[in-house]
Amino acid sequence: MAYTYKYPRPAVTADCIVITKEAEPKVLLIERGDDPFKGCWAFPGGFMDMEETTEQCAIRELEEETGLKVSEVHQIGAYSKVDRDPRGRTVTVAYLAIVAAPMAVNGQDDAAKAEWWPLSTLPELAFDHDEIMRDAIKKYEEIVK
Repeated sequence: MAYTYKYPRPAVTADCIVITKEAEPKVLLIERGDDPFKGCWAFPGGFMDMEETTEQCAIRELEEETGLKVSEVHQIGAYSKVDRDPRGRTVTVAYLAIVAAPMAVNGQDDAAKAEWWPLSTLPELAFDHDEIMRDAIKKYEEIVK
């Protein structure tokens, strides 16, 4: 299907924030293997395909980048600051997945590494993922408590 528009369109991405349901919760992060922010930590995520929803994109990107499969996610919100991605105008929709405990993961696709991090000792995050993390924790607390 070809599209022609009078006005420019932003790119759409989806991110999947996975947090464990433990006394001391952990979050799954990937080390970016490509620019921008190569070598920095971020959430698994990426660009939405034309034939999928943002929810499907988040679930697909999580599996592609970490090997982790989830079936249920909860929308956290949409993030659209004009300068949030140096590659161009990009809007992301973030989703939360909750798992019982850390599972085996591997950095795959464009992720150099995938690791579980305690929420109490997070590294500096790429893009606007610090803001998204704050909102993810609020959503997590609403669901778990």
